[in-house]
Amino acid sequence: MNMHFNFHNPTNLIFGSGKLNELGKQKMPGKKALLLISSGNSVKKYGTLARVEEQLAQAGVMYTVCANIHENPSKEVVMEAAAAAKENRCDFILALGGGAVLDSAVAVAAMATNPGDLWDYVNGGTGKAQPLVNPALPIVTVATSSGTGSEINCWGVISNHETNEKIGFGDPSIVPVLAIVDPELMKTVPVRYTAYQGFDALFHNTEVMISSGINILSETIALSAIESIYKYLPRAVKDGNDLEAREHVAYGSTIAGITMQLTSTTAQHSMEHAMSAYHHNLPHGAGLIMISKAFAEFFIEKHACDGQFIKMARVMGIPDADKPEDFITALVDLQKECGVDDLKMSDYGFKPEESMTLAVNARETMGGLFLANPCEMSNEECAGIFDKSYR
Repeated sequence: MNMHFNFHNPTNLIFGSGKLNELGKQKMPGKKALLLISSGNSVKKYGTLARVEEQLAQAGVMYTVCANIHENPSKEVVMEAAAAAKENRCDFILALGGGAVLDSAVAVAAMATNPGDLWDYVNGGTGKAQPLVNPALPIVTVATSSGTGSEINCWGVISNHETNEKIGFGDPSIVPVLAIVDPELMKTVPVRYTAYQGFDALFHNTEVMISSGINILSETIALSAIESIYKYLPRAVKDGNDLEAREHVAYGSTIAGITMQLTSTTAQHSMEHAMSAYHHNLPHGAGLIMISKAFAEFFIEKHACDGQFIKMARVMGIPDADKPEDFITALVDLQKECGVDDLKMSDYGFKPEESMTLAVNARETMGGLFLANPCEMSNEECAGIFDKSYR
């Protein structure tokens, strides 16, 4: 086991049911916030936006609402939000929402203070990989779903529709200064998205577990998160008002935000980003589910990290697991229990002949994650995983 790790996270994480009520008592990083929300209606419909506005008033903070973030957020909406922050002279970002909003906040915070276009600073693909000129605005996050873990780390994934690229953007200097994770806010997430987001959180942790960079700390907390998600995600899917289940899934998701700082995810995420770069209507978690079985089987067939798969299987309902294939059994059973075992790539417009295009895109845009795989994976092998997953 690797006993070396580097963990630095200056985020003040406040976790637990009812904790949104403590937002107004916290030290804020500025006097005027860009209150970043999605283009949907949920935070308004369920009163969450009004509650946050009340908390900001309690803290003596002014704000401007920007409601333009959509699923699989594009660089255009990031630039629009950054322009709104500049125009209204906001001195920090408050991101209220699910993964798309939390991911966007990192890029919005950077572009609110830096010249040019977001893609000037993106590493990978057609990004110009320039360093940031100026420090980003500080970020406060209030998570309303359990999936990305972006409430507590410095990364967000943004799409460039012109180039069919979906690439992670971030910088260690843009870690949120304050994060509120209140599972009560997650009770209204629809059934299907509860499952998709829960599996996204699960795969963050399972990919960390098989990563070449796994270490004693990331493994310990990743296994804890995997066990929580395995036990409680089916309950959250069955009954969204099951607060205990929501709490444990939220825990697994937020912990993933930490494990991903300690140890990288793998090419499974690169591959899904390629999928949704070409098919914008594909929810990220759904794409991950579609390729998850074939992706794990690739490494099992290579005997690349048998012990890691066995460790995961033992916290996923098979305590006496003794072979890596037991992980596949547990994974498939969990997908069936959550009602997502019927997902088909063809339902989202995929064609079998796209496999190599997706494989090449995955490596060109987020090739760094391929380096975290426990063994090498060629473009042909990557395309083969898409072929095997296609239905």
